[in-house]
Amino acid sequence: MADELKRRLVHASGSGLVVLYLLADALELGLTWFRFQLLLILLATGALVLEFLRLQVGLDWRLYDVLTREYEQDNPGAYALYLISMAAVVVVFEPAIALPAMLMLALGDPISGTVSDNTLQRIKPPKVLITMFLVSTVVAIPFLPLAVAMIAALGATLADGVTLEIRTYIIDDNLTIPIYAACLAWLALEVMPA
Repeated sequence: MADELKRRLVHASGSGLVVLYLLADALELGLTWFRFQLLLILLATGALVLEFLRLQVGLDWRLYDVLTREYEQDNPGAYALYLISMAAVVVVFEPAIALPAMLMLALGDPISGTVSDNTLQRIKPPKVLITMFLVSTVVAIPFLPLAVAMIAALGATLADGVTLEIRTYIIDDNLTIPIYAACLAWLALEVMPA
């Protein structure tokens, strides 16, 4: 249980990246959107290098024991997928879409996880789905019109609540939550009247 709490706190700490970007002007950090994109690419690249060292070279830090689950021992760690998906949405989408998608992963996923029984299910129980949808909608409202925020939240909820398996490999929701949310937000903004 203690390791699960640590994982959730590390997960939530990703919201600090969004806060950093939002406060950059007020703090005179010079963090433009382009520089923020570079920062996320750098973080994702660092995670990929660490995963290569862990999986191919055998680097075995104690930190991996705490922050990775048993099924990740021979597969890419969720933390790497987390950073890759955040970098992907930041590179592809504008801030109004990318930032709430990042928050849906950083905050929605660990909060919905607190009401989950942490067992692998094809579709999570309604209380988990509702929690994810509500949290995702709330974090998106400051960035997007309400209808678009709800559509993006629906994408995050599907990614979090429906287990996707390709052959025998389970696709981690750390990879899919921001991508589904951002794609649906973008699509909604394209088709909905202004």
